[in-house]
Amino acid sequence: MNVNHSGGHKRRDFLKYLLSGGLIGFAGIILYPLIEYLKPPKQREVEVSSVLAGKTSDFEKGSGKIIRFGNKPVIVINTKENNFKAFSATCTHLDCTVQFRKDMSLIWCACHNGKYDLNGRNISGPPPKPLEEFRVVIKGEEIYVSKKT
Repeated sequence: MNVNHSGGHKRRDFLKYLLSGGLIGFAGIILYPLIEYLKPPKQREVEVSSVLAGKTSDFEKGSGKIIRFGNKPVIVINTKENNFKAFSATCTHLDCTVQFRKDMSLIWCACHNGKYDLNGRNISGPPPKPLEEFRVVIKGEEIYVSKKT
């Protein structure tokens, strides 16, 4: 009695490949939407030419405030001399957000102790270049910030 099992092996191998492919496909169907859901959405760069930063009465002398300029933060400072200035609030070292330090009268980055003077120039710490300066225009009581051209 001679039994040929080669046909059974071929069917078994085919079923193995079919089931393996089905499992891989099923895993892809489950994992792909999950991974796409966890990725943050891409935001387009918002083109803004000018924003209202607030009223002059909102800024006491020797104070600073972060405002939104499109998708980016901008720091608006009212110096002790009542002179308004605006700079990018993103540190030129590692893109941390800077803040105004009234006690030191300068712009400070908490990430690595980077310091900028009130003209946006880097004066100590690791920042490699000055902050980008913005133009400040005061119309009546309102402060407008725009990109320098």
